[in-house]
Amino acid sequence: MNFDFETPPDRRATDSQKWQKYAGRDVLPMWVADMDFRSPPALIEALHRRVDHGIFGYARPVKSTVDAVVDALAQRYGWRVEPSWLVWLPGLVVGLNVTTQAFAAPGDEVLTLTPIYPPFMSAPKNSGRVSVQVPLVLRPAAGPAPASWEIDWDALERAVTPRTKLFFLCNPHNPVARVWRRDELTRLAEFCLRHSLILCSDEIHCDLILDSAQTHVATATLSPEIAARTITLMAPSKTYNVPGLGTSLAIIPDPMRRAQFVRATAGIVAEVTALGFTACEAAYRDCEPWRQALLATLRGNRDFLVDFVAHELPGVTIDAPIEATYLAWINVSALNLADPVAHFEKHGVGLSDGAFFGVPKGQYVRINFGCTRATLAEALRRMKSALGSR
Repeated sequence: MNFDFETPPDRRATDSQKWQKYAGRDVLPMWVADMDFRSPPALIEALHRRVDHGIFGYARPVKSTVDAVVDALAQRYGWRVEPSWLVWLPGLVVGLNVTTQAFAAPGDEVLTLTPIYPPFMSAPKNSGRVSVQVPLVLRPAAGPAPASWEIDWDALERAVTPRTKLFFLCNPHNPVARVWRRDELTRLAEFCLRHSLILCSDEIHCDLILDSAQTHVATATLSPEIAARTITLMAPSKTYNVPGLGTSLAIIPDPMRRAQFVRATAGIVAEVTALGFTACEAAYRDCEPWRQALLATLRGNRDFLVDFVAHELPGVTIDAPIEATYLAWINVSALNLADPVAHFEKHGVGLSDGAFFGVPKGQYVRINFGCTRATLAEALRRMKSALGSR
């Protein structure tokens, strides 16, 4: 079956946050993590059928929805999840905030690795907890081994205090697009067990592995001991481009910790909508051919981006391979720009500022290449023009 990833939908003058940011300006939005691709046809058809039903009361997941999630996790990752482990949420960021409130008291500390998706740092602060960030280190290329973003294990050990209660993991890691290997996850799990930390594992990009030599390892599958201390956050939103439908999952095997998590949602977390459940079920049950076609498209876009940066953008580098996601972490420090995002916006490209991810301003930007090849090529052409006007 053929799917269209080359016809750009016109999102201007719609409710799109991505495109509204630059409304009335000739700026291509390449910032926030939603793709400029239509969602899978099977998912759209399922939504049409649900709308035709005509009633949109308070919703709960039906058995077929739960089965679609459980079956997908078993088939893709060998993870046998019990339906009772699922806690439905209206967004993954909600999950980060609930986890913080459930398992850390005011003044307690939450560890994470930077650069990182901004809510990893803001969620603890939202409720009077403390975000503690340990920078990743860039291991240089050595022989056939490419450069790689790595965990600084010594720094991680030094960061632990008696107030440390949680560790926030991003796997695959946004924004450096790193797939954590089994041995790294095992070492991290042992670290959390040794320090009695709850491990909150954001795996929202797990279905978007671009490096065919790598596979996603669900953190909670490492051992029964780590499963009992792990809150796994997942969603169909990034893979199937439905973040606006607000449907995510916390997967919590331990019943006591699941109850603790659910108590923290009481009165403040909205329910998932009827359309959200419909989209989730269709995504996991009916859209695997589309996902495989998407992966092929994203791999082609990634390769085009990497080649263009290497040959057409002097002073700009991608420090390590893009192993997953549709997001690239781009080093612009050699350009010596006080505000690289503003500079590129003046030349028609809207990027994410690396400073939001916990690194000094002026060093990095993030680009979203989940778009048509024509859009990506035009954005890169504009970036090249921007370099010539410094």
